[in-house]
Amino acid sequence: MANLQKQFEQYHDAIKLSRINEESVLIEKRDIIRNKLKENLPGVFKKHGETNLVPEFCDQGSYEMKTGIKPLNGDYDIDQGVYFKTSKTSGTYAADPVKLKERVFEALDGHTKEVCIRRPCVTVFYQKAGERVYHVDLAIYSDGDSNSDGLDYLAMGKRKSGDDHREWQKSDPTTLKKTLFKRFDNDETARRQFRRVIRYLKRWKDLNFSSDGNNAPRGIGLTINAYEGFVAKYTDVIANKPDDLAALTGLVDFMLNHFTSTTKYENGQFVTVRRLTAYLPVEPKTDIYARMSDSHMLSFEEKLKSLKAALEKAASEVDTVDACKILASSKVLGDSFPVPTKSASAVITKTAAVASSSNNG
Repeated sequence: MANLQKQFEQYHDAIKLSRINEESVLIEKRDIIRNKLKENLPGVFKKHGETNLVPEFCDQGSYEMKTGIKPLNGDYDIDQGVYFKTSKTSGTYAADPVKLKERVFEALDGHTKEVCIRRPCVTVFYQKAGERVYHVDLAIYSDGDSNSDGLDYLAMGKRKSGDDHREWQKSDPTTLKKTLFKRFDNDETARRQFRRVIRYLKRWKDLNFSSDGNNAPRGIGLTINAYEGFVAKYTDVIANKPDDLAALTGLVDFMLNHFTSTTKYENGQFVTVRRLTAYLPVEPKTDIYARMSDSHMLSFEEKLKSLKAALEKAASEVDTVDACKILASSKVLGDSFPVPTKSASAVITKTAAVASSSNNG
């Protein structure tokens, strides 16, 4: 069995967001938007005869969790929570949270060529040569200090949404992050492997699913699956040497084992469907995969089966080069996964054999 930990860690370095390059640009865009909102919102509220609300900001999403990866399409993103001292039960925006999102939109309109209101957020896109290269998602909140229950609520809905799709939804991204990572408080090696495995799954998802619509499992869903099923794996427990291939394989196996079958009556006949869930462990405790259709969920399961087979085949290979070639497939982990030359692999194998011989006395 080949030891592929070196290649997995090289792969991880290749796909993760660089703090020096990509993340620094995203932080710059984030800070510009923060300043624009502070400068422009007072005038926007005044124009509409409304009380000026001073926003407070908080990093969210994969950037805050440190599980972000380089997107295949080059469109980098960062999530930003924007909190306002306004109640979700009384006042100007209680009945219509989209109205507050429109104020944010107005304060940023014209900052770039494309700013839009989406159901969960307001998004600012940055373009280069006509192509999207960065975007900042702004989640708009009713701050818990303004609500009798002390909870934060996310403004959901867009301009064309009906009244039943405009709502303040319980949301607690800060507690979500703490919950997802709490069990690693005293195990930094496992925490690092946990983040790496999430990144591997996210890249696999990008390689195997279109980003359009709801056909793909969302990254936060995969993160929740990892929270539920990840088990740290080691090639040497005493020396704390991680085994990412075994950890990734174990998580994929866990996910496949948690697809459940249900029978329902559809188009005049009974059909059996299989689904995997990813319930948020904090409010609003919704299933992240709920919007995926049954056919999309079937595709998800089949592709996970193919991934598991490829991972197990790579694990069974004696030769490092052959194992890496399997993982570098376009439908497994992609060509960012390093494949060493035969000569380099031979040197490593020989060194390992010598070390093993000397250890045996």
